[in-house]
Amino acid sequence: MPGTLPAASQKLVTDFRAISGIRHREAVPFGEPIVLGRLGALEVRLARTAADVRRAQRLRYKVFYEEMSAVPDTPSRLARRDFDAFDAVCEHILVLDHDAGKMVLGRKKPKVVGTYRLLRQEVANRHGGFYSQGEFDVGRIVSAHPTLKFLELGRSCVLKPYRNKRTVELLWHGIWTYVLRNKIDAMLGCASLEGTDPDKLALPLSFLHHNALAPEEWRASALPSRYVEMNRMAKADINPKAALLSLPPLVKGYLRLGGFIGEGAVVDHQFGTTDVLVVLPVSVISPRYVEHFGPSANRHAI
Repeated sequence: MPGTLPAASQKLVTDFRAISGIRHREAVPFGEPIVLGRLGALEVRLARTAADVRRAQRLRYKVFYEEMSAVPDTPSRLARRDFDAFDAVCEHILVLDHDAGKMVLGRKKPKVVGTYRLLRQEVANRHGGFYSQGEFDVGRIVSAHPTLKFLELGRSCVLKPYRNKRTVELLWHGIWTYVLRNKIDAMLGCASLEGTDPDKLALPLSFLHHNALAPEEWRASALPSRYVEMNRMAKADINPKAALLSLPPLVKGYLRLGGFIGEGAVVDHQFGTTDVLVVLPVSVISPRYVEHFGPSANRHAI
């Protein structure tokens, strides 16, 4: 077609955008407030510039590759940033600490201490689909709800000293504000358990299978070529308290909100994790959490 770049050229453009932080125009906030919430010195907002995206990528590298066990490819290792093609079409939420950071040209530049990556369904449809489609058959639940608007959440991380209730609540307040603004009906995304040996993760995986498996209409399975069985222990043999303690805070947070887990897990050797799919329809979120994170939550007022 006239005006269409060859596949190789399109890939070069996408790769350049990913490494530079430059995004497709559909992923750049326009005509809406950037700031999503504030709590003391902490602010949650959308990335506005390529430099903002690069700062989120640096934080992801620090957490995923330096603190945890992800293995960087050569471009990521040289840049000391975690990036992929999805960065160019996603929106990025940042948590900034205005009391930290460094002076740049006589002004204090706040420190990025948390981030989340967001991909709206209509953008995903025009740019190759959701990230999670590389691991799970999410198309099944999207097609089962043709009138709903989906949002994919991913690449969540918080700098270690900030991993507390205060920061996580502000991050979720930002996501909820975004969900309301964009009239999102359901959220989905991969959540990770650290480690690549499913047998060592038998307790949390089995607990999720027996207690949080999505109902049929919201259930997506791991792709057959990557499917790892989650049902590794009988329900009667599971100590619920121990199982909950073994779950990552992010997964527990999704469950508290009312989220479901897909069928089967996927081992991600690059990131050193075992991934499960989380599906969170807005309609199932408890009213007390809506009130807690919603517009009336004055403690997060802008």
